[in-house]
Amino acid sequence: MLLVRSLLFNIVLWLWSALLVLLLVPVAPFISPRAIRRYAAFWMHGIHLALAWIVGLRFRVQGLEHLPDAPCIIASKHQSSFETLLFHAIRPDIAIGLKEELIRIPLFGWYLKIAQNIAIDRGGAAKAMRSLLKGAEAAVAKGLSILIFPEGNRRAVGAAPDYKPGVAALYKTLDVSVVPVALDSGRFWPRRSFIKHPGTITVRFLEPIPPGLDRRAFMRLLEERTEAACAEIMTTPSETPG
Repeated sequence: MLLVRSLLFNIVLWLWSALLVLLLVPVAPFISPRAIRRYAAFWMHGIHLALAWIVGLRFRVQGLEHLPDAPCIIASKHQSSFETLLFHAIRPDIAIGLKEELIRIPLFGWYLKIAQNIAIDRGGAAKAMRSLLKGAEAAVAKGLSILIFPEGNRRAVGAAPDYKPGVAALYKTLDVSVVPVALDSGRFWPRRSFIKHPGTITVRFLEPIPPGLDRRAFMRLLEERTEAACAEIMTTPSETPG
């Protein structure tokens, strides 16, 4: 049954995505970045409804009071594809660091560019870092927050943390607060898994880390705060729909 539900969800996901991509084509040249980010939020809300109805997978958000009104860096744990379908639905005014290849996808990549996301040139570590920092500075100047996954790729539940230096470079360059995000999405939608399980994902925004710490202290605090909250969430029984 889980296989059938997961397959049906994937079909709905692709049909919903294709429909919204095509509907936007006539007005895309005239739409503002702000409007397209809210369109992305609408797209994500539709996906969340499909997850709830078809799979029985829902989510709850905690700690929204920790998100400042001013631009910040949202540094999220990354366990699942779920996170890529989440944050615009919570806070549309964000820019995401993306592989430059994604911008080249017909239509979809065009929309990503209009939304003022950050295209990262992965021609080398130094070039990638420069493009990330340059794009992030431009986004913050426009009033946008930056979403980053500090470990880069998705990490399996229980895997040893692997926080990359990019988040520290952003923290130093932008001089804004960092809001860590803990979650347990990998319990229900594991990385590299087709199967999605019913339950309730917890997404928890944590106390912001203020600007001004040295690199080592910042990285230690980010990792300790995020990993401790993830461990706490994992000990909490999931709310499984009846």
